[in-house]
Amino acid sequence: MLRVGLTGGIGSGKSAVSARLEALGAVVIDGDKAARAVVEPGTPGLARIAETFGPGVLTPDGALDRPKLAAIVFADDAAREKLNAITHPLIHEHIAAAEDAAAAAGGPETIVVHDIPLLAEGQRAADFAVVIVVDAPPEVQVERLTTQRGMTEQQARARMAAQATREQRLAIADVVIDNSGTLADLDRRVAEVWSELRSRTLR
Repeated sequence: MLRVGLTGGIGSGKSAVSARLEALGAVVIDGDKAARAVVEPGTPGLARIAETFGPGVLTPDGALDRPKLAAIVFADDAAREKLNAITHPLIHEHIAAAEDAAAAAGGPETIVVHDIPLLAEGQRAADFAVVIVVDAPPEVQVERLTTQRGMTEQQARARMAAQATREQRLAIADVVIDNSGTLADLDRRVAEVWSELRSRTLR
């Protein structure tokens, strides 16, 4: 089994790359989905968040009020560190279980792609045989976030500033996928990378 880490800044198009790799045959384990799963109503993760940040971060029906929590943690490094200390270990457990299931179902040629938005921030690059970074210039990220996700430019830049820098992400990359061009360009580059990954499983 080949363990691949996939990351990229917000608005870089990481999800588009993840979907293409999955279509080509990779088993994709999505860090965002794992992050949501560990804070579902009734989970220990959600209980600890409410205990740490107060009942105001819950909706009336007891679910996590993501916009309220985001407003707290994106403006405060210490608060974000507290949140990460709660969620990161739970996310890692969830992901490890999913990887074990993929390994059991597939053979030695299985390629498991871990889609991890904050891979550079978590300093976990060494956990993977290959780290792929989806890259786009900051101005392209801002344009995508404002036109596709309805953020203001200020909101977009604040989200980007809360993540690792472009240079920090590129520093951990074994493979870089430039996603500043067309979708056809992206298709070609992802196909090239998939061929490289497949060849590694056959060595």
